[in-house]
Amino acid sequence: MSDSQPQQPSPFPPGGRGEGGGQGPQRPPAGNPNAAAAEPATTLLLAGARLTDGRTVDVRLGGGRIQAVGTAGSLPSPALNRVDLGGYLLLPAPAEPHAHGDTALTADGEGPVSYATDEVQRRATEAALLQLGHGATAVRSHVRIGDVHGLGPMEAVLQARRSLRGLTDLTAVAVPRLLTGTAGADGLAMLRDAVKMGASVIGGCPDLDPDPTGFLEAVLELAAEHGCPVDLHTDGDDPGRVARLAAMAGGLRPGVTIGPCGGLSRLPLDVANRAADQLAAAGVRVTCLPQGDCAALERRGLRTAPVRLLRAAGVRVAAGSGALRDAGNPVGRGDPLEAAYLLASQGGLRAGEAYASVSACAREAMGLPEVRVEAGFPAELLAVRGDRIAGVLSLAYSRIVIHRGRVVARTSAVREYCDSAVAVALDLPRQGRTEPGP
Repeated sequence: MSDSQPQQPSPFPPGGRGEGGGQGPQRPPAGNPNAAAAEPATTLLLAGARLTDGRTVDVRLGGGRIQAVGTAGSLPSPALNRVDLGGYLLLPAPAEPHAHGDTALTADGEGPVSYATDEVQRRATEAALLQLGHGATAVRSHVRIGDVHGLGPMEAVLQARRSLRGLTDLTAVAVPRLLTGTAGADGLAMLRDAVKMGASVIGGCPDLDPDPTGFLEAVLELAAEHGCPVDLHTDGDDPGRVARLAAMAGGLRPGVTIGPCGGLSRLPLDVANRAADQLAAAGVRVTCLPQGDCAALERRGLRTAPVRLLRAAGVRVAAGSGALRDAGNPVGRGDPLEAAYLLASQGGLRAGEAYASVSACAREAMGLPEVRVEAGFPAELLAVRGDRIAGVLSLAYSRIVIHRGRVVARTSAVREYCDSAVAVALDLPRQGRTEPGP
């Protein structure tokens, strides 16, 4: 996988093997700044892609959706609007349900981290593009508000969202620190302002408030008032607090998500099972962070939530990346496929289940439409060089990312061996170009 710094994607030139048309991001319709970018008028053919059921197919995209799926060679398309996916596995694109764009990419800086609006916007944009390059075509970013920075970080992330329209879908979660008592009054007022500004999800960390129950009451009341989903940070190590959260959150629509819930793994098995049953009965979703913690919580032990236990109880579990090279995880990658790999290698999930945690389950947790490689579904897709999900999670190098029906990011890995008789004799696998290198 490329280690180069992300660059602003430019329209890919039309024509040639593996090229995906040449339209850049389009402006939203005049007079409606919140409208999504207009969809490209042209169709795009994904030729010779392998599906998880073993079929090799052509997939035609248009208007931001999948128009048709047919056997290879059955869907003609102009050569300039064709992407050759021979050797690639085509999957529903991942989504990132738990990012921190305002603090991302700060671990290597010298001195205090700047929260000037332009700096936060730059970090949030760069982080979203990194995650897009990995395959995530939608990102939910938790943004701290209050303290000395006020609403500046939220303003910056919302500006990043607007600048990224047409490349990736970025949504913001307003994360206040305190909501109860005298100190919490300002936080509650600022949370209301953040929602008015454009934060579409209400978050926070009840664990860090002197009155966790009062914090949760304030969040749920505001969410019900504005019809917003709730996405809270909690360690989950207090079974009584988990039970109260489940009891209070059960009736809220469009729903409540909590994470990373690593503390559930430290509870006695019978207590953890009871907590999982309570969350399942309330319809509360969990987002785990297999790649490491995030800085929003005090670090209490880097253990991932007990995914198999939660799933067995009926809890819908998604996986996120958490910290992306910030204080929470200085080496965080923001790669959904790495999160899936860790769930498969260490979390006891089958490869398909692990991938679903970063795709279908993540999209569901974010309130996004379901994606399947079938006609009529959104054209949010990821092509990865490989032929099976297990192999893709192991060696996910070359990737082609499709958002709203067009190629928006591409990572091309080249693996070459020196002139060695054994490499030739064993026909060792290669990736990338077949012509001689420079």
